[in-house]
Amino acid sequence: MNSDYMVRDAMKIELDGALSDSPLHGSSLELSDAEKMKKIEYYFTQIMDTLGLDLTDDSLKGTPKRVAKMYVKEIFRGLNPDNKPKISVFANKYGYREMLVSKDISLYSNCEHHFVPIIGKVAVGYFPGEYVIGLSKINRLVQFYAKRPQVQERLTVQIAEALKSALHIDNVAVVIEADHLCVASRGIKDTNSKTVTSSFSGKFENESVRQEFLSYIHEQK
Repeated sequence: MNSDYMVRDAMKIELDGALSDSPLHGSSLELSDAEKMKKIEYYFTQIMDTLGLDLTDDSLKGTPKRVAKMYVKEIFRGLNPDNKPKISVFANKYGYREMLVSKDISLYSNCEHHFVPIIGKVAVGYFPGEYVIGLSKINRLVQFYAKRPQVQERLTVQIAEALKSALHIDNVAVVIEADHLCVASRGIKDTNSKTVTSSFSGKFENESVRQEFLSYIHEQK
């Protein structure tokens, strides 16, 4: 792995369930999606008006409603637990016990500090036990946790913990490499740097196993 990248092994941090969860207040589920969209539309209208934008303009007048729908139904839909995908696992009747790797999973999330995009790739590996998971379900889990305001460290942990829970195993690896537009488009405006986070547990804590996984995800096409 490129030593110039910032690498954090998220599973080395002592985390309990609350800390690895997204920070939501207690009444976050009291509003329906329609009620949330109505409130967001109202407040986004105020933001645009404060910025001096003409809300009677044909191009702008529908923007608050569009943004509200996008927030609730698309980019932040992972905040609603009802949207969590049903994860199907299957008996490992093939007796496959070697490493299974799914890589280059597209990641589109949003930084919770500035609400601008995080764009990258996710790689997941695990050693099957009694069960295997449908490959598309890995992608769906990644997308569910990505579709909320995030920090990359927490996202890494959430994906790993969800896979361990679904598969009833501890032998899981997750690596995320991403560009943060809060770094590229504002502030320092660095368009070259990337952030890498990782979670290794069970067999993946062994250095040779870890290196085998990393060789798969970094091999040249």
